[in-house]
Order: sequence, then structure tokens, then C-alpha cells
Amino acid sequence: MATLRTAPTLADIQEARRRLRGIAEETPIYLSETFSRRCGREVRLKAENLQRTGSFKVRGAVNKLSTLTEEEKAAGVVAASAGNHGQAVAWAARELGAQATIYVPQDAPMAKVQACRNYGAETVMMGAHFEDALAAAEQHVEDTGATFIHPYEDQLIIAGQGTIGLELAEQVEDLGTVLIPIGGGGLSVGVSTALRAVRPDVRLVGVQAGVDGYTIADGIAVKVPSTFTMPLLEDLLDDIVFVTDEEISEAIVLLLERAKLVVEGAGAVGVAALLAGKAGDHAGTTVPLLSGGNIDATMLISVMRHGLTVAGRYLVVRTHLSDRPGELIKLLSLVAEERGNVISVEHHREGMDIPVSETEVELTLVTRDESHCRALLDAMTERGYVVERIR
Repeated sequence: MATLRTAPTLADIQEARRRLRGIAEETPIYLSETFSRRCGREVRLKAENLQRTGSFKVRGAVNKLSTLTEEEKAAGVVAASAGNHGQAVAWAARELGAQATIYVPQDAPMAKVQACRNYGAETVMMGAHFEDALAAAEQHVEDTGATFIHPYEDQLIIAGQGTIGLELAEQVEDLGTVLIPIGGGGLSVGVSTALRAVRPDVRLVGVQAGVDGYTIADGIAVKVPSTFTMPLLEDLLDDIVFVTDEEISEAIVLLLERAKLVVEGAGAVGVAALLAGKAGDHAGTTVPLLSGGNIDATMLISVMRHGLTVAGRYLVVRTHLSDRPGELIKLLSLVAEERGNVISVEHHREGMDIPVSETEVELTLVTRDESHCRALLDAMTERGYVVERIR
């Protein structure tokens, strides 16, 4: 079965929904008081991060693999993926009785790579970019006759993703704006096609990240835009906006802390655009689509620490103390008086250009907010400490 490079119709998406019934989840949608208050409009979150395999990708994969013949299943399926598509194909192949081989970039998050293996797929790490993994997968198809499952340039894949649009139309009566992540474009084409057919008044905004290179939104880090999906999106979308890693990081932190939802970088770009004021001003409820939640644990820790630092919740300072008993306890007592919480204390003596009678001390503190940071720094200065704020 060849890849079907044709845009799906509403009928294709409705047929996909019938195939997915009882297999893919109809994911919930949550009203967020935090985001609604911050943005001055009603905001509801489409939690596709709670989908099977942790992302929307399972919809397209199941829809595609459900159409394979027994001979095609026996020959196996092949995919190239930064992670989520690979997991979805691996899971769908296991459920439908086909052997899957998944090619991923060498720097793909290990949580996603391990998930592919856990679903029974042979998983091969190949090249620095998605395009390298894609080339290896295509060569595998030529060598073995397996069926290639493209992540977005396929009518059946796009139709499966489009079922989210049908759900949104039913779940939100006064749907006004939908924010959709754009990577390869399959999700955004599918959702937009469905909504243009059933709710043509809805404003559709595509969100991209990492246009200048590396991005923490690895799930949508496509080096070269698709010549198939991008022209379709130019007709379907009302706007395409871009978000930075700083904006994405803030969104991930707030989603975890306030909405209790673990969302990966690609899944958080809609919220990032909304918080940054890039969603436009349109009547009705605004819905960012949280496309996935498969964030690597190390990345999540880094993002949370960075986000809390930017928000003034972490404070790192350096100062000099006399190198004699009792000086450190004086400094720590001052921090305690100002209600700072000490995470770590580091002494620096060797290799430092400081008097022999002094030591440099670096403190990492948990604080309430930026005003608390400033108050603590002022208190230290008033007590005679020369303070350098590191972050």
C-alpha cells in the first residue's frame, strides 16, 4: 500500500472515527481558571497528552494500519519518528498483528525510544535529524518490501488526526479559537479540515517552534516544511505564529503546576502562544491542543528548574565570608529570617582570586517570587555582604 498524498475529506475523517471507536480514547477537555484569568477569556485544554501512547499520533497510526491487508501486515511496517509517531506505530502494529521497525534520530528522548521497544518494535537510532531517520526508513522499505507509515504525508494518517476536530466540535459549544501545533503538518491539516467542515466560524491558529535550530519542542522540530501539508495549511489556517523556548518552558511549568498536566514541549506550544498574546482576539472559548505528554524526565527537570528560576522561585547568589568559625551560620540565619529555604551551599577557595582569609560561598535558595528575591538580596546587602546574583 503506497502513501496516499491526498488531503482527506470530512467523510474520510468520519470513517476514521468509526475505525478508532473503542481503540483510541476520546480525550477530555478541561476548563482552566488559571489560564482563563491570565488571558482574559475562557480557556479549555484539549488533553490529548492523556491519549493512548501519550499523544495524538495513535489516531493516525491505527487508522492507517487498520486498512492493511494480511499480506502487508506479514511484511511488516516501518516508520521514522522523533518519538511519538514511532510509539503510536509500534503500539498499533502490536494490537493489529504486524511487526514494526522504527527509526529515530540519535538524540530522540530516551523515554520515547524505550516506549517503542516496550511495544515490541525493533527501534534503530539513526542520524542527527528526523530527515536522517526518514531516509533510513525509506531504504528499509526498498530492501524488505515493508509498508512505510509516514508521520504526516498520508491521507489516512491525517484523517485519523482529524478526529480530534470532530471531538472538539462536540465538546465545546461556543468554540472560538483552536491553537494547533505544527510540525510536519498532519495534525493541523486533519483538525483544520474537520473544523472547517463542521464549524467554519472557528478561528484556527497554527503554532510553530524552533525555526532557527534546536528547540525543546522536539516533537515538532521538522527541519524542512512539508511541501504537501504546508500549502494546505496556508488555505486552512487563519494564522501561523511562532513561539520561543522560553515561552514554551513557561507553559510547561504552568501546565504542570496549575493544571496538573504533564505536557511535552510540542504539546505546550498552543498554551505558550496564548500566554504570549499571539492567539489573536476572537469571540468564544479558546482551546489549545495539548498534543502530547511524552517529555523526557531529564528535560522535565531542566525545564522546571529553569522555569522556577525565571519566575523568581529559585535564587542563586555568591558572596564572600571571613574564613573563620561562625560566619556561615550568620549568613544562613539571615536567610532563614527572610524565609528563604536553602537547597545547597558551596564553598569556593581553590583557584579563586580572593584573600587567604576569605572564602566564597554560593547559595541556592527557594524563594516565593521575584519580590521575595529582591527583599532577600537587600537584607544581605544591608548586613554588609557584597552579593552577586547568579540567577
